[in-house]
Amino acid sequence: MTTSPVAGDAPAEIPAFPQPRAAACPFDPSPELRGLAQWGPLTRVRSWNDSTPWVVTGHAEQKTLLSDPRLSADFSHPGFPSPVPHTGGKREATDLSFVGMDDPEHARLRRMVSGAFTIKRVEAMRPVVQELVDDFITRMLAGPKPADLVQALALPLPSLVISELLGVPYEDHAFFQTNSKVLVSAVATPEERSAAHTNLHEYLDQLVGEKLAKPGDDLLSGLGRQITAGELTRREAAAMGVLLLLGGHETTANMITMGTLLLLQHPEQLARVREADDPKVITSAVEELLRYLSVVHLGRRRTALEDIEIADRTIRAGEGVILLGELANRDPAVFPEPDRLDIGRDARHHQAFGVGTHHCLGQPLARMELQVVYPTLLRRVPTLRMATDLADIPFKYDAVIYGVYELPVTW
Repeated sequence: MTTSPVAGDAPAEIPAFPQPRAAACPFDPSPELRGLAQWGPLTRVRSWNDSTPWVVTGHAEQKTLLSDPRLSADFSHPGFPSPVPHTGGKREATDLSFVGMDDPEHARLRRMVSGAFTIKRVEAMRPVVQELVDDFITRMLAGPKPADLVQALALPLPSLVISELLGVPYEDHAFFQTNSKVLVSAVATPEERSAAHTNLHEYLDQLVGEKLAKPGDDLLSGLGRQITAGELTRREAAAMGVLLLLGGHETTANMITMGTLLLLQHPEQLARVREADDPKVITSAVEELLRYLSVVHLGRRRTALEDIEIADRTIRAGEGVILLGELANRDPAVFPEPDRLDIGRDARHHQAFGVGTHHCLGQPLARMELQVVYPTLLRRVPTLRMATDLADIPFKYDAVIYGVYELPVTW
């Protein structure tokens, strides 16, 4: 177990923002990243382009700032702390859909798709997701051992679910998974990311065109109707499709594998999940796994529109801000013994899905999928175990969304 450093004054020299690297424990933030907390809940770092944005490590400070309209999510601001170099000029914010916008445009576009992700609608999908999970597990058990849990269950399940929801042909999953992998890479070149984005945008634009000609009962068809009504442009609809397709499978797929792998390292916690009769135990376990793993890395990034006073610091207008959820979720002021996995703890205040107006739209769907997957897998395969050493697992230290490239398991 590691301990958080005591907050102190600003460092004599501004440290470089830590690059992705292996930690002593692959489930923990790296020592370099956690070391930023010794300077208090806010400190400056030096970015790849020699800019010096603020890094926010404290849970309370992140919650406050993510709810503050004086912080902008619009990446076109000159001071926006981009995590990676980009090509040529900056794309229009519509290419990232509402994730890269501020209100009122952010709220206008978000409302057009939020109805598909309400708790009521998501819960109505639970029996279908349960059937899919059982089918994938049945196929895995009938196949060769060891099996790769990523390809057998973790990646195809959320890919199929979001495809059905959007109206995207699942037979195209290899195409959108390949391009999505480039977009969430921390080491892809600007040209590679631009090409992957163009591929996905053109693909979704074509699908939107097909839905305009022949609408169905899916989310893209709904966007098509809003285009016809003059409430949305086709470009905006395609951009929303890219965002939802990418977000709808990447994070959940990585949480399935990382959560399973983490539980396999903690047999007592795994047994509590496998043997639980109360759905509340499973709900609690999912929230703790989300808190502990915090798979979205490199932080939520913003630019200050006005001066902001917080934690005895002043963020000046125009300065960049990086809010690190993986550190907020290990803040001992909110989560006692934060490095201890405890599926019985109250972890509901974690920030794995963000806070404020930009909180993750698909969190009800992600939660439901995880609540189905973990107990089903562990009950149907009670002897599930890793087929290789932890040291041989290829972790995604080079990706914005953390996980593993493959997870060999046997039983």
